[in-house]
Amino acid sequence: MNTTGDYEFQKQVWQEKARKAKIVPHKYTTISGEPIETLYTPDDIAHLDYVNDIGFPGEFPYTRGIHTTMYRGKPWTIRQFAGFGTPEDTNARYHYLLEHGQDGLSVAFDLPTLMGRDPDDAVSEGEVGICGVNVASLADMEMLFKGIQLNKISTSMTINAPAAMMLAFYFAVALKQGAKLSELRGTIQTDILKEYIAQKEWIYPPNPSMRIVTDMVEFCTREVPQWNPISVSGYHIREAGSTAAQELAFTLADGFAYIEWGIERGMDVDEFAPRISFFFNSHLDFFEEIAKYRAARKIYAKRMRDKYGAKNPRSWTLRFHTQTAGCSLTAQQPENNIVRTAYQALAGVLGGTQSLHTNSMDETLALPSEKAVKIALRTQQIIEHEIGVINTIDPLGGSYFIEALTDKMEQQAEAYFEKIDALGGVIQAIEVGFFQREIADAAYRYQQELDAKEKIIVGVNDFVEENETIDIPILVVSPEVEIKQKKRIAELRQSRNNEKVQQSLNEMKQAASDNKNLMPHFISCTQNYVTLGEMCNKLTEVFGVYEEVAVF
Repeated sequence: MNTTGDYEFQKQVWQEKARKAKIVPHKYTTISGEPIETLYTPDDIAHLDYVNDIGFPGEFPYTRGIHTTMYRGKPWTIRQFAGFGTPEDTNARYHYLLEHGQDGLSVAFDLPTLMGRDPDDAVSEGEVGICGVNVASLADMEMLFKGIQLNKISTSMTINAPAAMMLAFYFAVALKQGAKLSELRGTIQTDILKEYIAQKEWIYPPNPSMRIVTDMVEFCTREVPQWNPISVSGYHIREAGSTAAQELAFTLADGFAYIEWGIERGMDVDEFAPRISFFFNSHLDFFEEIAKYRAARKIYAKRMRDKYGAKNPRSWTLRFHTQTAGCSLTAQQPENNIVRTAYQALAGVLGGTQSLHTNSMDETLALPSEKAVKIALRTQQIIEHEIGVINTIDPLGGSYFIEALTDKMEQQAEAYFEKIDALGGVIQAIEVGFFQREIADAAYRYQQELDAKEKIIVGVNDFVEENETIDIPILVVSPEVEIKQKKRIAELRQSRNNEKVQQSLNEMKQAASDNKNLMPHFISCTQNYVTLGEMCNKLTEVFGVYEEVAVF
């Protein structure tokens, strides 16, 4: 048995040998630029207390996972993101995915829908159905989920500025199917703060946007208790070029802002916090990503209990969805993306994700083909069933390296929280461009490392194949999609009761002016076949339109 003296002696012997040993020239940092030590030892985690800093799965502070038995009790949900063309096109893809083993649906909307525009709006030209499915009315939503019972499936929808209206469409379809709102399970993103920070798909200024989000939270807490009304998204922050620590800190800061608005509305934190979920990126640096997820759970648990006074342990648990990093995929040698995605997915699983989307190898070229989607789906199934990673919980827990990285990530996030608080909070930090500037600086640093070949992307800045030919079938969205959607919405406006349309729009506008909860009015508008664009445009008469201050 080694004594303490033996340990110190052996450590000194190794250090001396390491100083004399050959070192291959390389920039030994994480992809975020954080220096990595040659070796991690008990000294690097000597200050940690196992129970308070690491703990057991399903127990505070949830560093090792939010469930007692994790994947032995229930594997993560396989939730592939899908949507393109018309609602009929995407409906067919959903049936394909469900038939091939997917157990949750995730909706990708096109740019006009994400911006609250109808397909016949002048600014929608050329974009209808291109990057996702076009949904502009209850009729579209009915077609999107034709043959799928909404009270039998969990659905995720990635949309933010007009999320409340899209959720009203979904609820109206479920009610027409005979379902009760209380039976519905799923998540809608609704993370408008990250739009101002990273993705830039907003309609209204931050404060009225936050009011609409809080209306949704309040309504769902009361009427749709199994629904997650916000999925706080770090994914797009990371895709914009942030570091892992920035993704962690900015995402949690946004989440805490939503918590604070709910409390200020008068809701008990334990009434709504358990239904707020998170959405993280899984990037290329395998160990850094795993540490990020572990630190996220730990930070969230501490703040929810100690700062916001949550008493229900479910309010302390950070539940999250993971998607592999789209920005890491390359158009060059696209089959390499299968390997990248597999390792990123594995990091998400080892980090304890609750659901997972794996990107398809051809996404840098076009919307994914059916073959590419199937490979992405099979990647998750192989991880779950073939390689043994679900056999034990948090298998990397206790690693000197992982625990040291987790601790460092927590410290970096806390430092960012102090900076954000000093600026007056998240909205004020957005308005002065703090987040935008931090992300831009990080993205620039990483690009410089790539240009100098300090970091390598296989097939892009090294191991390049000259005169490469790419033999991958490309899914092309026909211009007929836009023509069809324009025709459909024109026919809708002719066939509906336009007197009821105007009445419900006016009542919605009055409720906005009177600071009443808007969700019942969105549902009423939806049931009268008011379009998405009509609702969004009417609210601009009350809230205005946001214009971002340029950041240099």
